[in-house]
Amino acid sequence: MSLSAVDGVLLVDKAEGMTSHDVVALVRRQLGIKKVGHCGTLDPIATGLLLLTIGRGTKVQDLLMSEDKEYVGTLTLGTTTSTQDREGEVIDTRSVAAFNESQISASFEKFRGDFYQLPPMVSAKKHGGVPLYKLARQGKVVEREPRLVHVYRYKVDRIALPDIDFTVLCSKGFYVRTYAHDIGEVLGCGAHLKSLRRTRSGRFDVSNTITIDEIKNSSSDGIVKRVLGLPEVSRMRGA
Repeated sequence: MSLSAVDGVLLVDKAEGMTSHDVVALVRRQLGIKKVGHCGTLDPIATGLLLLTIGRGTKVQDLLMSEDKEYVGTLTLGTTTSTQDREGEVIDTRSVAAFNESQISASFEKFRGDFYQLPPMVSAKKHGGVPLYKLARQGKVVEREPRLVHVYRYKVDRIALPDIDFTVLCSKGFYVRTYAHDIGEVLGCGAHLKSLRRTRSGRFDVSNTITIDEIKNSSSDGIVKRVLGLPEVSRMRGA
């Protein structure tokens, strides 16, 4: 099979410090194929499952982006930042009380089921055709419409104040950084997202991914062998 005939989805474990577009550019370069896209941006601080669509796989990109997603993350109480994560400028610090497990669980419980989230200014959501993060870099803050999101389930995995480890299964369009920020506001001390890893997207799991180092060190044929064909993608989605 010629590389130009490769169609499908490549499951990648994105490394920290890379943008989603960096991963796309790497795969384009390694395969010598231009038609590569990604399904759902992961910020540079985030790691984990990034679905890349290749060739005719780009035609199912919107379907794959609409799937529910699971993340594991850590939020840090007591500090709010301009980006709602650890990379932003600190805009407020507050003391952190000795919260017990039930108080923390109650704060997470407020964000279960359907609720509205205000997209952060550092998101890829567009305003007048321009991504919000580009406006944020110019120091601009614009009106944003809250969007309806859904948390199917969550789990508080570890409490080591000021840090809280958690797992959340959520709908498309959910901002985990805003989730962390809002939980901090409910607790009255503020919070920001310290780390994030995407572990699932629809039926696809991070345990079946190719790593960035493997992409860099594999031949093009080796990478192509890891691409899921469109019939397999359809079966996995239950379509």
